[in-house]
Amino acid sequence: MQLIQQNPDIHAYLASDEAIDHWHPLVQETAEALWDATGDAYSYAKTAFEFVRDTIPHSADSGDPRVAWRASDVLATRNGICYAKAHALVALLRAQGIPSGLCYQLLGDDGDGANAVIHGLVAVRLPGSESWARVDPRGNKPGVDAQFSLDAEQLAFPVRPELGEVDYPELYAAPHPATLKALQGSADRPELWRNLPTAL
Repeated sequence: MQLIQQNPDIHAYLASDEAIDHWHPLVQETAEALWDATGDAYSYAKTAFEFVRDTIPHSADSGDPRVAWRASDVLATRNGICYAKAHALVALLRAQGIPSGLCYQLLGDDGDGANAVIHGLVAVRLPGSESWARVDPRGNKPGVDAQFSLDAEQLAFPVRPELGEVDYPELYAAPHPATLKALQGSADRPELWRNLPTAL
């Protein structure tokens, strides 16, 4: 899929903000430990992806009622939904100077595509590459097998256009306001489920 940078300046995809707080000591410490175990941009990006995918459970899978939205809080609590886990991965990538951004899908229930909500994932652009690659750190479970791949996407969920599902082509440097509002305005995960955006 051809992604469209919301901001043409690549430096926007290295910036920090209140959600992607890669200046935070915990983000820096985690990034340095992962880098020390890898040593080059490709290996680091893959390891950071797998770290977020595998060591931070999606709260829908774990049943954790807490709502984390800052990258540092996601790392500290080891908890988050797709948007929050995407913030954490982007922060880890940017902490080592790898441009990355946020992208979104509109996905429905398993069977008929009803009750569609926005799903968040990440795009990364490694040094020397002219293109972005989408990866989904949501977390695997039976029926979900997302992998780090720069060539052929292997995301958590394939989009079914016939059911009204959508791959949004925009690549955001900062979290979309609709997703951030849902996270920040929800006291717990049941409330968050009621607040999930149904469109961008």
